[in-house]
Amino acid sequence: MKRVLAAALLLLLVLPLEAQRGGRGFRSSMFGAPRATEYDGQFTLARLYYERYPGWSYDWPEMESHLGRILQHLTTIRAQHERPNIFRMDDPELLKFPVAYLSEPGYWYPSDEEAAGLRNFIRKGGFLIVDDFHFPEEWAVFETAMHQVLPGARIERLQLSHPVFNSFFPIKSLVVPYPGRLGEMGLMGEFYGIHDPEDPANRLMVVINYNIDIGDYIEWSPNGLYAVAPTNEAYKFAVNYLIYGLTH
Repeated sequence: MKRVLAAALLLLLVLPLEAQRGGRGFRSSMFGAPRATEYDGQFTLARLYYERYPGWSYDWPEMESHLGRILQHLTTIRAQHERPNIFRMDDPELLKFPVAYLSEPGYWYPSDEEAAGLRNFIRKGGFLIVDDFHFPEEWAVFETAMHQVLPGARIERLQLSHPVFNSFFPIKSLVVPYPGRLGEMGLMGEFYGIHDPEDPANRLMVVINYNIDIGDYIEWSPNGLYAVAPTNEAYKFAVNYLIYGLTH
């Protein structure tokens, strides 16, 4: 399995590096209304849009494109990530896509309609991946918003033994550095989750990557910006999340 992943990553490493369309803020300022693809039976990771801050768009669309290629190489999933995949949380079309991704939730202030839409998505079986935030202030904003979506939800730290870390790749350690300087200074990822209290099987509804940015590792994997080892681990986490979300 490790050889297969390494080979797949090698394919990404030799791909020509696409021109990065300016910095994060510049790219995000170019976006108008969210664009979403029509459902056609192929797997699409739904990226969630929110107002007031461009963090929802960070690592887009490279992360989805690279992750889609990995899925095509490693699994039988028909993944489509070359078309628009951005959804508002209260868009009823979101219910056609089983897994959603939320970036930079430390700046996320959902409206009542958005909170209700995301609650409906999760309660009907959707799986939410939350990624890319750190600092206690960002956690506080996220926690407030998450409890607006799921009142009374228990956010629990996940242990290595949790099934989500063994749904495709066997994750050997949860010690993964934040990409770049913060990771070099010792900031290590923490992984949390929210389970369905009404499910006898204890389904994980939300997985939360705190003090880690899985999407950033994946976005920059073709040009070797970050070390190979944590980049490989980021792909393993992402693939595991998708497989868990599709099978639970």
